[in-house]
Amino acid sequence: MEMEEKSPKPIRCKAAVCRAAGEPLQIEEVEVAPPKAHEARIKIVCTSLCHSDLTFWRLKDFPGVYPRIFGHEAVGVVESVGEGVEEVGVGDTVVPTFLAHCKDCVDCRSERSNLCSKLPFNLIPGMPRDRTTRFTDAKGEPVHNFLFVSSFSQYTVVDVGHLTKVDPGIPFDKACLLSCGVSTGVGAAWKVAEVEAGSSVAIFGLGAVGLAVAEGARLRGASKIIGVDLNPDKFELGKKFGLTDFVNPKEIGERSVSEVIMEMTNGGADYCFECIGLASLMNDAFQSCRPGWGKTIILGVEMHGAPLCISSSEILHGKCIMGSLFGGIKAKNDIPIFVKKYLNKELQLDNFITHEVGLQEINKAFDLLVEGKSLRCTIWMDR
Repeated sequence: MEMEEKSPKPIRCKAAVCRAAGEPLQIEEVEVAPPKAHEARIKIVCTSLCHSDLTFWRLKDFPGVYPRIFGHEAVGVVESVGEGVEEVGVGDTVVPTFLAHCKDCVDCRSERSNLCSKLPFNLIPGMPRDRTTRFTDAKGEPVHNFLFVSSFSQYTVVDVGHLTKVDPGIPFDKACLLSCGVSTGVGAAWKVAEVEAGSSVAIFGLGAVGLAVAEGARLRGASKIIGVDLNPDKFELGKKFGLTDFVNPKEIGERSVSEVIMEMTNGGADYCFECIGLASLMNDAFQSCRPGWGKTIILGVEMHGAPLCISSSEILHGKCIMGSLFGGIKAKNDIPIFVKKYLNKELQLDNFITHEVGLQEINKAFDLLVEGKSLRCTIWMDR
């Protein structure tokens, strides 16, 4: 009897539920089941809207599945844990991530990959070990989760392989940023490209991820950081993250972006980053990097499914192109380092947050991102 009394019970709470593609989210009461083995139930303190949420929110066909609770960039506090969970405990501040880090598989033990093979990334809804959901609606019907997190709920259940314990000294809204976008950009500069001091960098697309690349390149000591974007306002904003130069493709006349960047860098940038998800921009980035050693890092998923076509002769001349999922970081190793750098006033996060809303206003966050008015909108779950 005593054991039963201590066992976690289902929790009823508010969540923003998406019932159909592209429709406004509905604030509903949902029931969140207790955590099973290797899981923890988290009280989400705040979350933010990432562009990936927006992309999947618009999908009518698989992997668009409804009803669903979106959200994957968040921070919270552990409310309860399931059997076998030892690395986090009740009361710990944790950051959930869409990419697992089990620390046990061959990939997690290797420095060459951040793709966990024990809990592999995929787009199928459900918990990573049993494919079931921990959410039901007021009628008792299942509600699907999203990217193993579903942070648009006041409580959620996350596999321990997708949780990183962090220093509670970091403000919640700053820790939230490290759950996806900022870690992706900073990590791409640090761990994938390994940008060196004095090098030149070109960044295609100055959303939150692109500006995080700039911040990472700044911290690595890059001497020239060029931003490429159609929005002229992004240059002033980008200067806060280390941008030294700016190229607006609409303002360069008949010249191509690659011609301009090659002229600015005396032969091509050492590192180019594509942060939008367009094959044409990926090609521009590749054309803009330096023969001999130039690296092009792809962070954006091609939004139309178009293939990337590049010349084999340019590959033979020493240029390379690389993919980067979650910036190459291993969450449990690297996110605590980012937290420490923020607390030491090395890594700046404050300027990424442009708006704040409460859970009841979550659709406003979608409007702001669709209109291009926000980098990150913090959504406070108890407001």
